[in-house]
Amino acid sequence: MQINLQGKNIELTEAIKDYVLKRVTNLEKLLSSIEKSGGDVLVNFEVGKSTQHHKGGEVFHSDCLINIDGKKFYYGSDKEDLYESVDDVKERLYEEIRRNKDRKQTLFKRGAASVKKMLKGLSKRNPFTSKY
Repeated sequence: MQINLQGKNIELTEAIKDYVLKRVTNLEKLLSSIEKSGGDVLVNFEVGKSTQHHKGGEVFHSDCLINIDGKKFYYGSDKEDLYESVDDVKERLYEEIRRNKDRKQTLFKRGAASVKKMLKGLSKRNPFTSKY
């Protein structure tokens, strides 16, 4: 897994780098199975201030783009606290990747069950054309 960290309008201190890398490696639980199967994972994480002159409001911005074998997952967040913004991005991406993985497995199981019924002669429906 390749991780690119970038800062906009903010200096990336060691504390910020460590915090972001710690959050991204928490996503690695989901991404490790993809890497083991030979997939390519690229993570682009960007943190920064939205503006230089405002002192209040949603000042900190975090973006993350995860590219998994050409499939892209993206989320951005604006919060008053930098660490809160990073956490929000991590949570949303974790849910999105997990949901996509579950959907893929469900569709595979449903297709396999349909083929099995067809081979047993219980169903005349062709799973490849969805016609009877």
